[in-house]
Formats: sequence, C-alpha cells, structure tokens
Amino acid sequence: MEATAADEWRTVPKRRGRRPRPAKLHMADGDPEMGGDGDAVRRRVCEAREDLVTSDFWRLTEELIQKCFTKPKDQLQESPEPISEVLEHLCLEPSQHPVEAPNSNLRKESLERTSHFKCVCYGIGKFASCVIARNQLAFLLLFLEKLQIPRNHCYIFDPLFNELEISVLNAFGLTVLNENEEGKRNICGEPTIFYMIHCGTALYNNLLWSNWSVDSLSKVMIIGNSFKGIEAKLLTRILQENYPYVAKILKGIEEIEFPQTSQYMDVFNDTAILWFPLQNLKEFPSEMWTFQDGPVYSETEELEIIRNKRKLTQPFLQ
Repeated sequence: MEATAADEWRTVPKRRGRRPRPAKLHMADGDPEMGGDGDAVRRRVCEAREDLVTSDFWRLTEELIQKCFTKPKDQLQESPEPISEVLEHLCLEPSQHPVEAPNSNLRKESLERTSHFKCVCYGIGKFASCVIARNQLAFLLLFLEKLQIPRNHCYIFDPLFNELEISVLNAFGLTVLNENEEGKRNICGEPTIFYMIHCGTALYNNLLWSNWSVDSLSKVMIIGNSFKGIEAKLLTRILQENYPYVAKILKGIEEIEFPQTSQYMDVFNDTAILWFPLQNLKEFPSEMWTFQDGPVYSETEELEIIRNKRKLTQPFLQ
C-alpha cells in the first residue's frame, strides 16, 4: 500500500521487475472504452497478473489456497450453515483461465456454480502508480478466478483511489464501494473472505467487532496480516487496550502464512490466510461474546486505518 499522509497507509518502495507479455484478462461487457492512461493501467495490471501466474510464488500459494479452503470444513461441521458447506460446493479452477465477463454464457455458468462466498477488499492502495499495490490487485483477480467467485461479488475500497483507478476496477467487473466502512462490515450470515494486505491493526479490530459472534466469525476468512505477527510486535498491554477484539480472539484463530519468494517479498511479507474454526470459538466462555463496546481510538494515535468523515458507530450492513 502507498501513503499520502502521516495517518494513512505506510509508504512502500517501487520495485523493478521484468515486463512479461500481457495477460488475457477480460474486461466487463458494456463498460465504456478506456482511453489513454486507463488502457495503460489496465495493461500493467494484466502484465502483473501474467507475471504472477507463471511465478514460483503463485505455484506455492495456489497449493496453500487448495489446502486452506478444504482443511477447515472438518472443523466446522457443527455450524447450521458453516463455511464447510460452502467449501464442499467450491470449484477450484486453474487460474490460467480467467473468469469471463458478466454477460457471457461462461459467466452465467460461473454464477450458478459459485461457492457463495463474497469477497471484500480494503486498502489495496494506488495501483496505477505503485507496483506493489498493482501486484496485490493482480493476486486478488487470480484468487477470485481460483475460487470461482464472480468479480461483481468482490467489493473493493480504498480512500486513495482516484477516478482513473475506479474506472479500471469497474472495467474489470469489481464492485467499488462508495461508502467508507472503516472495516465495520457485518457479513449478515454470508460467508465472506476479507482481502486486507498490510492493513493497520485497527482495521482488523473493527472487522472483528462488527462480526462479534460465534456464528458470524465461523463464516469469516481473512487474507491479510498474520495475527501471530501482530501479537509478537505489540506489547500485551497495548494490544488489549487499543485492539481488544484482536487480543480476545487470538486463541481462536487458525492461520497459515504465505510462502516467501524473493520476487514478491515486499508484496506479501507477513501475510497469512486466517479463519476461525467453530470448535475453537465454542471453547471461549459465553460471557466473552457479550463484550461489544464499539472501538475507540485516540485522535493523536498513529493509526493505519481508513478514517470516515462521519463516525460509524454501528456495523455497516450489506
């Protein structure tokens, strides 16, 4: 992610890499022609995707995705409508065959056999100018293809997006959010994957608060910062005082870290796939789930968090 202000996202260095041939990444049908800079940005995202899909990093991560999205189902069988049931209908397709545009026949078939997952992406950064953010967007597109999640079922937001970047995201078929949710999205019972690479701890804290129940958390998966890494970096007192929901849920998490390769070390360092097995959540005392005070952060505290102009005191229902 890339920052423009002290209290926003951290600054990241640009990296040089080889320029592979453009990938055949489909645009959404019916979108207006993108001229000039829009075409150039789209082309660079396609190149980043092609570079990823032929890399050792993707080969290793693809195996990890296969493992993570089948392993939890045995641990979640007791839920009335757990992620396990969604995983059983999951069709993991080779990423070399991108999901087609929404109006095509292939797209309609994909919608019919989708795993019913939604995906929400926060804080990906200014991908038009930052190569790290662009690689993170390319990975997101590959991930959606792998899990057969239609792109219009992926909701994406970053306060740094400009009009050009929004037009590119719309052309790829992603759903760009108009509302700054501050991470406070309630999944409303729908299994949801949150893609939150290198986001601040407060954003994860907000997400947990808005889904603070056994039923909701058992249907949440996160691709983002390792919570083990968060625990190791912060003093216990600071974690408990500033990010109480993160602190309370640490013993209920399962996570597997992303593989590390030299080519993408700066892009996906400290990144993991996380989920909340139902059995783990049930082992917590029942009174823990009554702790639902809204997160409060000091105005002077340096937070890597999206700040909304108006204060969100309730979870954002979608």
